[in-house]
Amino acid sequence: MRSGFVALAGRPNAGKSTLINALVKEKIAIVSAKPQTTRSEIRGIRTDEDSQIIFTDTPGIHKAKYRLEARMNKQATDVIQGVDLIYLVVDGSVPFGKGDEYVLNVVKNAGLPVFLILNKVDRMDEKKVIRSLQSWQQRFDFAEYFPLSAKFDRKLDDLIETTKKYLPEGEYLYPPEIISDGAENFRIAELIREKVLECTQEEVPHAAAVKIDNKEFRKNACYIQATILVEKKSQKGIMIGKQGSMLKRIGSLAREDLEKLLDRKVFLELFVRVEDEWRSRDARITEYGYGIAGSEDY
Repeated sequence: MRSGFVALAGRPNAGKSTLINALVKEKIAIVSAKPQTTRSEIRGIRTDEDSQIIFTDTPGIHKAKYRLEARMNKQATDVIQGVDLIYLVVDGSVPFGKGDEYVLNVVKNAGLPVFLILNKVDRMDEKKVIRSLQSWQQRFDFAEYFPLSAKFDRKLDDLIETTKKYLPEGEYLYPPEIISDGAENFRIAELIREKVLECTQEEVPHAAAVKIDNKEFRKNACYIQATILVEKKSQKGIMIGKQGSMLKRIGSLAREDLEKLLDRKVFLELFVRVEDEWRSRDARITEYGYGIAGSEDY
């Protein structure tokens, strides 16, 4: 029996969240085409007869402009220090850049086995995959190499079986039926934020946060009130939309995923509030759940 922790590290938009969802076979991390989607550590747990692997999705490591982003970077590097194995997830379809070099140095300094996960190979031909692997081999002595497409590959058995060999012997660290240790309110807020990312453009999605104001279970339904926080009045107008059209669209899309998560009918009421420069204020960052994703106090 083996059990242990695996951190998924990489630049924003490398596909870490898509991969962790595929590994645990359920959506536990929100996904969007926009960078910096993941703002907090998110754990996904995969349990079988002879192992339990706790995968940790970390925020993409990048140059910080706001206090929020600095805290995201720190959390990512802190998580990497406390695991048994690291997956360095890279977008193989884009050239190696300074951001890749920075993240590579972070994982090198961890002193742990590192798997190179060459992601998005569905966008590459075979020759480009080989060239990319050879290029990465010259930069670091990775323990293993896995070219794959997290979005389209559904058979990740080789990756799982190889991962087990690098984990210590041990018993289950979580009950076998658990697939994520994230607080329910945080997962609800993140699903709503995912729809904000999907529906809005430019600076609006990055300036948005979601806070759950109230949640009540009554019979076979759940009643949720949540507030979407933005930083400017102009962003509030965009978020609401003409005659409330944008807010209705976000709510409708979010409700579908929330009903799957909670396995019941969901009644969702959304509000929008301006909170000036919240991304630069530690108290607000903590209040909105970023950096403390597993906290049941959120």
